Formats: sequence, structure tokens, C-alpha cells
Amino acid sequence: MKLTGRDALRALVHPVILCGGSGTRLWPASHGARPKQFIPLVGPRSTFQETVARTQALGAPLVVAGERHHAALASQLAEMGAEAVLMLEPAARDSAAAMAAAAAWIESEDPEGVAVIVSADHHIPDADAFRAAAALAVEGARRGGIVTLGVRPTAPSTAFGYISAGEGPGAVKPVAAFVEKPDAATAQAYLAEGRLWNSGIFVTQARVLLDELDQFAPEIARAARAAVAEGAWTGRTLRLGAPFRTAPKISIDYAVMEKTARAMVLPVDFDWADLGAWDAVWAASPRDGAGNSVTGGALVQGSSDCLVRAAPGVSLAVVGATRLAVVAEPGGVLICALDQSQAVKGVAEALAPAAGGRKFVDLDEARAWYAAWLSTAAWPLWWTLGGDHTRGGFHETLALDAGAVDDPRRARVQARQAYAYAVAGLMGWPGPWRAAAWSAMDYLTGRYRRADGLIGRLASPDGALLDDTPVLYDHAFALLAMATLHQADPGDGRLVAQAEALRAGLATFRHPAGGFREAGTHPFQANANMHLLEAALAWEAAGGQGWAGIADEIADLALAKFIDGAGGFLREVFDAAWRPAAGEDGRLVEPGHQFEWAWLLERWGRLRGRADAQAAARRLFAAGAKGVDLSRDVAVNALWDDLSVRDASARLWPQTEHLKAALILGEPAAALTAANGLARYLETPVRGLWRDRLRPDGGFEDEPAPASSFYHIVCALQALLAPA
Repeated sequence: MKLTGRDALRALVHPVILCGGSGTRLWPASHGARPKQFIPLVGPRSTFQETVARTQALGAPLVVAGERHHAALASQLAEMGAEAVLMLEPAARDSAAAMAAAAAWIESEDPEGVAVIVSADHHIPDADAFRAAAALAVEGARRGGIVTLGVRPTAPSTAFGYISAGEGPGAVKPVAAFVEKPDAATAQAYLAEGRLWNSGIFVTQARVLLDELDQFAPEIARAARAAVAEGAWTGRTLRLGAPFRTAPKISIDYAVMEKTARAMVLPVDFDWADLGAWDAVWAASPRDGAGNSVTGGALVQGSSDCLVRAAPGVSLAVVGATRLAVVAEPGGVLICALDQSQAVKGVAEALAPAAGGRKFVDLDEARAWYAAWLSTAAWPLWWTLGGDHTRGGFHETLALDAGAVDDPRRARVQARQAYAYAVAGLMGWPGPWRAAAWSAMDYLTGRYRRADGLIGRLASPDGALLDDTPVLYDHAFALLAMATLHQADPGDGRLVAQAEALRAGLATFRHPAGGFREAGTHPFQANANMHLLEAALAWEAAGGQGWAGIADEIADLALAKFIDGAGGFLREVFDAAWRPAAGEDGRLVEPGHQFEWAWLLERWGRLRGRADAQAAARRLFAAGAKGVDLSRDVAVNALWDDLSVRDASARLWPQTEHLKAALILGEPAAALTAANGLARYLETPVRGLWRDRLRPDGGFEDEPAPASSFYHIVCALQALLAPA
């Protein structure tokens, strides 16, 4: 993307904002999904927003960040009415690779351009003093130096590295030595010797930085250049190409600064803090007469020199305390001595399994937990409170206090609940599975049936048909439920005839180019066909006749049309010739459906002896894995067709599909990740319910538990709990 207009006039100086890191020392406010740079720590704006405001007067900012923070970046920029070029990393590779990629792009735009590289989490209240220092450093950079700003210490801190400045004319000095974070006694000596804090702010010509990387860290330089060259632009956002993942993970200090002869330092006196721990946040914050910094609705009495933060909706009081940090967030509470703030990192890492939902050390532990959850909580709860014991059938949702929500009912939900309790029978649950399954099935076949034998889409809780539109997706689930209940309760022969009647009705959905078309705005989609394949395989397993042809037709269509021949991933939406749809719809790739199709094609491939289907399943699983966010142990909702993240939110159902695909393909590590990710959704005040939507910031949407998710959960747990 070439800079034009006003940007081109200012292209000689390029602010670069590094926006990585998780800020574990600021737990529980900061964590992987919502790191410290996006949190208001001092004042109403986040440190990222303050950094943008401080640097944009120098030139158009380039922000380097992880893909999963794209939504946060866009939201916070829009909130302050600012623009920036975004460079998104497919994986975190530390500061050297991030700076190298930024330099590679700047050099391609402006061969003589100077980068002013700053961190998004620094607190510098005097923006004018910073910009004046940056201007001096730019002059040193134009003379070939890699200039870092060295802050004159105000105290003997053990939290920072130090720089010894050499002798030389002018404000910018040669670096005599970089030294690591010292102990307390050494820090006191460094203060007396006049050493400077290493701020991590660098000013350099892009080509000079790349030259030094070529000499001292050539693998990083190669990976960065290739990642920029192979990157994909969407508006002002560059998603770096796959070569970025190959860059060694190392900081710029180790990769270049401790080795280069070009290292320079500009001593500066302005207030600076990297806000790396709660004591630094307290020191930088406005405080009352007793030295307390209080945010949120917290109440502080008889206390001094305390940092107290309460998240919205959290009641917090601190009485009679001195020099404490007390931070209350929905995901955790911290109480620590301010003088021990550096130790919070270790605490956060120790609590990471619980905070991130990582409950299980192995699959055996996961099996035991899920077996108990399913048999003692979920199946009993959803029949006792989710079933409508007056009017029949099942409610659409249960509130998180387990109260029924009396919304209109979709046909697919009744089918899915019939399936969930039929599986309960197949798995030997001793509860009333038969009553539950037949309640849902009788409601489905009695309330949604049209005169032509097909089923409508939506009914009122009283059973009146509100929308009689026949939807292929609904018919697929009706057929799946019938097959599974027939298998669990074969003594009742009604379902075979009903399923054959529905199969005859599928002619309504037939498409001349093969497969089946759906109702609605996207008639040519993989998803509805996928569930019909699932239903056909279920009827084969139940001994039904005439279903193999449907299964074979859809599986072959997937291999020929739905799956991208070059990339091995499956698209969602097509035109009438089963070609990818135009525009963004055709670029949609859902990790959950990669896993779900992998599970189905592996099953079908085994039945038919089709090695090509099994190979395709492996490729689909690999594509889906590109959408697994390991910091949260979850598969995200959507990717683009270059397998970069499109929607970093994560619904419940992709986690179940990840689990069962990993199990059938013999991927135990991935299965454990999926089991841990799914468990996050099941931690609810009333055991047996679930949450559905996980936001990119790691919080869940506050909404009722949808009954429709039970199908996904039960299907995955049937695979997990199956005898070896």
C-alpha cells in the first residue's frame, strides 16, 4: 500500500507502535485476551490510545500487533477518531521480528525513512517533551545510528535494564554498555554512577536496522521481508504472510543492540514509566491526600498509599491498609503489597490454567469430569427445567438461573433435543431419556408438519405454526434425530416410515448441479448439505435402506466443490454452479466447519475405503487449527480465505467440533486443548448450563443458554466418552 497525499508529505518519519505482550504483572486486569495496552490504567484512555495521540503528530502511525487484537485496535482507534496502518502478526515472535517487519515495510515505502519505535504500554505524560526528544534522536538516526532513549532514573529501580552512555559530542551519545535488570544494591550503584533506564524506545532508519539484522540475525530479516512481501492488504490493514512464523523469537536487545556498533543513546529527563506492574501504575496515577489511587466504585477508609481498582459492578472496600494493591475483576481478585508487584507475574502464570479454563492435565481427567457433568447435571437439568411438561417439547433457552425463556421454538431445536436424549439412551444414562426424547420428537412431528409432509420452521410455545417455510437444515436435523432415536429405541417402528417420507420430500431441495439447495438468502451453502450427510450416515448406522446414495453424493460434492483444491480448506457460500460466491461471503472460512467436515469425511472415508476423503479430512483439520487461539484454548468463529482471523469471537459449538475431529483423527494434544476450551463455557452458576459467546477480550456475553448447543455438546462427549 503506497502512501499518498498528506501521508506522503510526512513519510520521512514513521512512528511505529509495538502493541504486543500480555502484561501478566498487571493481572487480573490484564491478560492474554485483553492485555494492558488496551486498558485505561492512568486516566480515561488506554495506554495504546495515549501512545497514538502522542506519536501521530510525528507522522502516520504504523501499529504492529497480533491478529487476535485487531478488533480492539480498530475499536480504540475509532473511539478517538484516529487512523493508523495496522500490521497484524500471525504469531507472536518478540520485538526483533516485529521491528524487522515494520522496517521492511517502511523501507519499501520510503528507502530513507526513519522509524520512531515505541511501545503501546508506556506512560509519558509530557507529550511535547517526548516529541522534542524524538526530533533530536531522528537527527542521530539520519547519521546512521540506532538511537535509544535513555531515561535518567528517579529511583534505584530493579524493574528496568540500564544503559551506560559513552563520551561524544552532541546530545546523542554512543552506548558504552547495556546491562540487565539489577538487584537492589546494584540498582543503587547504577543510580550513583549516572546510568540510564533503558526505555525500549528506538529511533533508526529502516534500512539501517535491516542492515544490522542482516548481519546479526539474518533469519529474522529474511522472515520479515518475506512476510511483508507475502502479506495481504485489507484497506489499511496488512496481515503478514506465513514466513513471519519462522522468525526466531528474540528481543531486539539480544538480536541487535548488544552487538551492533551503531547503538546510540539520547539521555532524556521527561517522566516515563512502562506501567509494567501495579506499583508503577500507582506511582503514575493521581492520588488523594492519603496517597491512595482509587478507581471504580471502591471505598477506602483509614488507608494510605494504596492502589484500589474495582471493575464495573464489583463492590469493594479497603479498610486500614497501607501500601497495598487491591484489584478486583470478574476473572479474579489480587491483593498484594505494592513493594511485591513484580511477583504478580508468577502468580498470574500459576493461576493461568484456572483463569483460562485449562482444567485438565490429560484426557482421562477430562473424561471423568465430562461424564459427571453430563450425567449428573446437564441431562437431568435440561429435561427437568428445559422440557415443557405442560405443552410438550423443549424451551428454546434457559436463563443462567435456569429459568425457562418462553420464546418461539424452532423445529431444529426440538430435533436436536430429541437427538441429545436418544444419545443418552445409547450411552446408558439411567435417567428418563426415553420420555425426554419422545417429548421432543412428538412435538416436532405433531406441531411442525405441513400438509405436504415437510416440516415448518417456527412454532409458538403453544404449538401454533408461526412460519411454515421448509428449511433443509431443519429437515437434516429431523432425520438425524429420527435415526438416533430409532437406534436407541428400536421397538417403536414409526420413525422409519416418517424418515422415508421426509427423504422423499427432499426432492423439493434438489439442485440440478448436484447436492441440495437451502431456503433463504444463501441457497448454495456447504453447511446444510453437511448436516444432511450426517443424517444419512446416521440412518446407515441405524440399518436404514437407501441412504448411502445421498451420503456419497454430498461427500463427493464436498471433495470436488466445497473444499478449495489448492488450500485444502472448506468454503461456506457458493453460486449456483458451486463456485465460491462473490465478495466477502465467498471468502468466509469457519474453523468449526473445517473440524466438522473433517470428522464426517474421515467417517465416510473409512466406510467407503476412500483414502482421498481421509486425506482431505487431515487438510481440513490443519486449516481449522489455524483458527485456534491457544491463549484462550478456543477455536475462533471465522477466518478469511488466507486463513487469517476474520472474527476473533468464539462460540461454543466450534469447540465441540474441534474435540471430536481431534479424537477421530488421533490428535490427543489437540483434543486436550479442545476439552479445556469447551470447559470454559460450562462453568456457570447453575451446573449443567453453558455460555455461548466468548468475546475477543476473554469475557462472555451475558445471555441465556441456548438449547441448540446441547446437540453439539452431546455429539462431542459421545466421542470423548466412547469405550477405547
